[in-house]
Amino acid sequence: MNSSNCVVMGEACVDLILRPVPLDRPLLDSATHHIEPLRPVTGGIVPNAGIAMARLGTRVTAFCVLGTDAWGNFLSHQLNNEGVDTTAIEICSESATTATAVLIAEDGTHTFAFHAGASQKINRQMCFDRLDLFAQSGVALLGYYHLLPNLEPDLPEVLKAIRGVGCKTALDTANGGGSLQPLDKILPWLDYYIPSFLEGKQQTGCGDPQEMIRAYRQYARSAVLGIKLGADGVLLSPSQETFLEIPAIAPPGPVVDTTGAGDAFLAGLISGLVRELDLPDAARVGAAAGACCVTGRGGSEALCDWDQTVKLLER
Repeated sequence: MNSSNCVVMGEACVDLILRPVPLDRPLLDSATHHIEPLRPVTGGIVPNAGIAMARLGTRVTAFCVLGTDAWGNFLSHQLNNEGVDTTAIEICSESATTATAVLIAEDGTHTFAFHAGASQKINRQMCFDRLDLFAQSGVALLGYYHLLPNLEPDLPEVLKAIRGVGCKTALDTANGGGSLQPLDKILPWLDYYIPSFLEGKQQTGCGDPQEMIRAYRQYARSAVLGIKLGADGVLLSPSQETFLEIPAIAPPGPVVDTTGAGDAFLAGLISGLVRELDLPDAARVGAAAGACCVTGRGGSEALCDWDQTVKLLER
């Protein structure tokens, strides 16, 4: 198995994009909604961040579980075509591949209709069986832990083991973020944790980003923490009571769909760090990757290569 800069692990799903859908009123207000052509796109942390990193020139390995159905074949094909190493993907004949209907409004805001599928099969033993993979990698990015019921209870032990072989750990969440439990047991084993503002508010009960970070800092004393603030950028904290404001980058075109923008940010951040950029510069690359992402449908359609992404920082 080839070494990689990053193992991206957890949820891999097919997204069916429904756009435009009026999300400001009940769908039953109209019997028929005329939308753009339906087509599947890749979704979930593994394709979203994996493809983003591959396009940015980062060596990345996908670690997830897919079904034996057409959607599983579609995801494997797309990841391979993008240069993502798929040798660590597990195939499960007992579950359909995870799939999501993404309902998108005219302004790019969205909501999800979700079938958990094969992704939720990932578990502790699968991770321990892949410790050699983590030992050859610089960073492991896991998402979305709140949607992985067979792994979530064992995450502290799994993340401790991954760090024990010399691999840094990063975590992403979803489904509103859940609560501070069991996250409080997971945070001590993380090197990077940067949820969205809404996820941070849900998890900590705080309305101020600095207070959210202080709540996390009680459990993750040495991690890089942060809060993604959408159009207001990102607030990062590399150490206690140190805060860095990273401004948002103007998208290179109209905003079409915000799906996957947070994953693109993490992919850009990690890609910058493995190129040995300092944290602020790596975060700016992440902001630029997120800006590219929102100009296309789904989490990977509009992602750019390293040179195109960094060029946005010159504007």
